[in-house]
Amino acid sequence: LSFRTDSCSTPCLFLCSGSRSSKTFKPKKNIPEGSHQYELLKHAEATLGSGNLRQAVMLPEGEDLNEWIAVNTVDFFNQINMLYGTITEFCTETSCSVMSAGPRYEYHWADGTNIKKPIKCSAPKYIDYLMTWVQDQLDDETLFPSKIGVPFPKNFMSVAKTILKRLFRVYAHIYHQHFDSVMQLQEEAHLNTSFKHFIFFVQEFNLIDRRELAPLQDLIEKLGSKDR
Repeated sequence: LSFRTDSCSTPCLFLCSGSRSSKTFKPKKNIPEGSHQYELLKHAEATLGSGNLRQAVMLPEGEDLNEWIAVNTVDFFNQINMLYGTITEFCTETSCSVMSAGPRYEYHWADGTNIKKPIKCSAPKYIDYLMTWVQDQLDDETLFPSKIGVPFPKNFMSVAKTILKRLFRVYAHIYHQHFDSVMQLQEEAHLNTSFKHFIFFVQEFNLIDRRELAPLQDLIEKLGSKDR
């Protein structure tokens, strides 16, 4: 895989790609303006603009870890949502009849409530299930409280880890199955910057098990070595 990153900060991704319609394009999850989380998001954007992604993912001094993880999880959902939205025309029931990340990794969907037993499904169907499920978690005020003073639940960290683990699978599918299309669209710099930001974040707080990252381990090591 070629590696080129964007000079702009990650949150400005894909302003040019809104014209491509997509069934799996979920509505953007907005953090309420004026809220403390909105201030944290602005801090994250400003730090990203400096170009130092290792520094950008660190917990700002005096801030609550859960809140920092919540803000960034919402941001990654929006980024991945848009990234996948640019290539949906290439990710079809025919071209991607199973949800995979290369020949060795296949994902089956289960959410523990509506679908308890993992089911085999096409990549577009899997990603639709996944993004809908993530959006439901983010919209749940008992899990992701947006009001100041409302505490995060005890299970927040385990929910956030599951969300990030599943969002990683969309990156893995795009890199393994659709990187040629991403290059044709000249969006590999956006994808690489977004993924690098995501990986540095989950590594900083140990949010995804190393085994889960195996489909993109070579790329992850390449990213790390470039940044030392």
